[in-house]
Amino acid sequence: MILWFKIAHLIGLAGLFLSLGAMFFEAPNKKAAGAIHGISLLLIVLAGFAMLGKPPAQAWWGVKMAIWLFLGAAPVLAKRKILPVPVVIGLSIASVGFAAWLGLAKPF
Repeated sequence: MILWFKIAHLIGLAGLFLSLGAMFFEAPNKKAAGAIHGISLLLIVLAGFAMLGKPPAQAWWGVKMAIWLFLGAAPVLAKRKILPVPVVIGLSIASVGFAAWLGLAKPF
């Protein structure tokens, strides 16, 4: 059963980055990209919590939720020019790498 949640989690991650790319690089249908962004974020968080079963007492999953919130706000940060698009892309990639490490290592 966990395998299906991992697959759903990775599908959500793929959809998230596809939608971010579409939004950042001026795709013709930004409305669809926004919908895919939201659905992907929902899929990521639901599959992630399903794999956990219950929230652990450690702090690593709270950091992962902060990363999830950042990824949800990334299009707004770029659109309102709070951060330049290349910076948002770099931070998004780095934060997903850090989230993967947190999920695998569970350091704290």
